[in-house]
Amino acid sequence: MTKAAALLLAGSLALAACASDDESSSGGTSGGGEGDLKVGVAYDTGGRGDKSFNDSAIAGVEAAVKEAGGDVTEDIQELSPNADGSDRAELLTQLAENGFNPVIAVGFAYGDIIGDIAAEYPDTQFAIVDTSVSEMGVDNLTGLVFAEEEGSFLAGVAAASKSATNHVGFVGGQESPLIAKFQAGFEAGAQAVKPDITIDVKYLSPAGDPSGFGDPEGGKVAAQGMYQAGADIVFHAAGGSGEGVFEAAVEAGQRAIGVDSDQYLSASAEQQAVIMTSMLKRVDNAVQGYIEDFAAGDLEGGSDILNNLETGGIALSTSGGFIDDIQGVIEDYRQQIIDGDIEVPTTP
Repeated sequence: MTKAAALLLAGSLALAACASDDESSSGGTSGGGEGDLKVGVAYDTGGRGDKSFNDSAIAGVEAAVKEAGGDVTEDIQELSPNADGSDRAELLTQLAENGFNPVIAVGFAYGDIIGDIAAEYPDTQFAIVDTSVSEMGVDNLTGLVFAEEEGSFLAGVAAASKSATNHVGFVGGQESPLIAKFQAGFEAGAQAVKPDITIDVKYLSPAGDPSGFGDPEGGKVAAQGMYQAGADIVFHAAGGSGEGVFEAAVEAGQRAIGVDSDQYLSASAEQQAVIMTSMLKRVDNAVQGYIEDFAAGDLEGGSDILNNLETGGIALSTSGGFIDDIQGVIEDYRQQIIDGDIEVPTTP
């Protein structure tokens, strides 16, 4: 078993939620040995401090660097894209030129460009979260992919089991095949429990526009509309915009479901009272495992590493105890998915 696989079976890591945007400017060697590991991170929209996707990724990076005996302030360089994401290629190029190795691209928005850039820097290992690379034919590129639909199915099971109004909602960040997987799984899980349940759906930005992941006000307005229409639980897959969903839940006295990280752990006390669970997408474990495999010389590039319910890379959080009473129901559906008795859809 590789370290990547082993880490996916490990327990939760404490996720960093610092809103710092500081960047290390240190150069680095090619890595692969204790003390010389230099990791470059190109964030998704919102950067560090989203208390979700990006924070989970950097937590995994920092854990790997510490494990290798490195210094997280000197051996990591973090870069964030501009507002429209047009400089993503420049970020990856800058990290490679500065000698960071490996380079981690956080998010599917890098998918159209990372193959070409990795090919230009064959001595640097690259990884991308949320994009399959198995058909790109680039030996120094690894895809860290997730079965988001499986965890979202369980979130739907939890929402339907707990809903008193038979009405729930889903807020997505950007219209895209990736976020559609969250929607599809959530709807299927909710309908498995209550076939006649009402499910409201709202995306914050259209395809090609990543702003929906950094729009807390938009997330709040979307969730407010759902609560006002009768929903009592809203699940978000919207990155930093989820903060607005939680604010709306607090004001409405209703419940919300977080995503990626265990968002209960980084929430305020009033928000903790409404975050029923989070769909855990263990980006931290996947990234840490990838880097540790790189450092150990065990990395096999040119392929994907799948994280799902069976590997432990996807799960539901139990912080706060709000779903303790339905763990039997959740576990039954979880096992059916693992056994192949339930095939979770990836499109709505």
